[in-house]
Amino acid sequence: MARIVVLGAGFAGLWAAIGAARKLDELGEAAEILVVDRNPYHNIRVRNYEVDLNDSALPLADLLDPIGIDHLAAEVCAVDPVDQKVTIRANGGLEIIDYDRVVLTLGSELVRPAIAGLASHSFDVDTYAAAVRLNEHLAALSRLGPSPECSTVVVVGAGFTGIEVATEMPGKLAHAGIGNPHVILIDPNPVVGATIGESGRPVVNEALSALGVETRLGAKVAGVGPTGITLTSGEIIPTRTVVWCAGMQASPLTASLAVERDRYGRLAVDRFMRAMNLQNVFAAGDIAVCKIDGAHSTVMSCQFARPMGRFAGHNVVADLFGKPMLPLDIDWYVTVLDLGTWGALYTAGWDRRVTAIGPVAKATKRIINHDRIYPPRTGHREDLFAAAAPAVQAPPPVRGNPSG
Repeated sequence: MARIVVLGAGFAGLWAAIGAARKLDELGEAAEILVVDRNPYHNIRVRNYEVDLNDSALPLADLLDPIGIDHLAAEVCAVDPVDQKVTIRANGGLEIIDYDRVVLTLGSELVRPAIAGLASHSFDVDTYAAAVRLNEHLAALSRLGPSPECSTVVVVGAGFTGIEVATEMPGKLAHAGIGNPHVILIDPNPVVGATIGESGRPVVNEALSALGVETRLGAKVAGVGPTGITLTSGEIIPTRTVVWCAGMQASPLTASLAVERDRYGRLAVDRFMRAMNLQNVFAAGDIAVCKIDGAHSTVMSCQFARPMGRFAGHNVVADLFGKPMLPLDIDWYVTVLDLGTWGALYTAGWDRRVTAIGPVAKATKRIINHDRIYPPRTGHREDLFAAAAPAVQAPPPVRGNPSG
């Protein structure tokens, strides 16, 4: 029996696997589908900054067992596209898995530069485990008693993730029982949210001000210690909590493949999610990049990872059995940025025109984070297959007064 191996069970990987099972069912064909991920769960990763992480790690068994997809908790070490083998580390040893088709969906990870103390003294929300660790750390701080170091949190990186972490942090500190919160957002750029756009940036600044989040722009980090962070200017900020949110890159596994990659380390794929110049290799999500509408490249986000995964799953089976594949084309782009208790910012188009702000945008953000991006959890194969159809959803709706 032919084997399709899906590496990674994030937004792209989960939907690639379910999409492949759906296409097999449609064709009446048989093939083994194996999902390999270091974790036995699917993380709703975009929720990792939130105060409450309940229900953000979904067991893969609940999602894949009902449709007969095998899954294995293991570390992916290497992919050999010539001999069509994958090397994994499981139970302390190396194993080799053969494949007929492979779908690379290992996603992205946080960029961690060689800054003194960063690895040992900082936190992040890159993974579910890291997000839980941050919340546990804040809870432990509340038991130490009040101090400037305990009530001060420094968030490094004022991109989308850093802004969401910073604006959610006052709520996190209150939830942990830490009073007099002092949140500082640091970025080397002269503005917050350098890629957000001119119309959306004033909204973000208004929210930061209303929430009491201080910004340090044009600033770089020299070192991180257990009770403080040092900037290259020589300033030392007393804190026990530094949250690193400064940049993303594709899975380092791509570096071992003899193909061209973009500046984020992503593999180029065509409209069918086939990796360029790699035989029998498909890729989707943050590890891959394509011109999604013929002009704009995909962005590392679940907005693109989910449809890329669905089409990759459909097409990998179609390719395996010599059937026509479907091209992916997405003719819309939005961003919905959470801004804590202040609300949110909803922009439309690649020029990021402001569509809604405040509570109205926040309502849409809640729908996205807690409903829209979740797989069906009825345990019914029909529901899972319906959700994995190779189709593109309409933009998330905005209800109420767009001005917020």
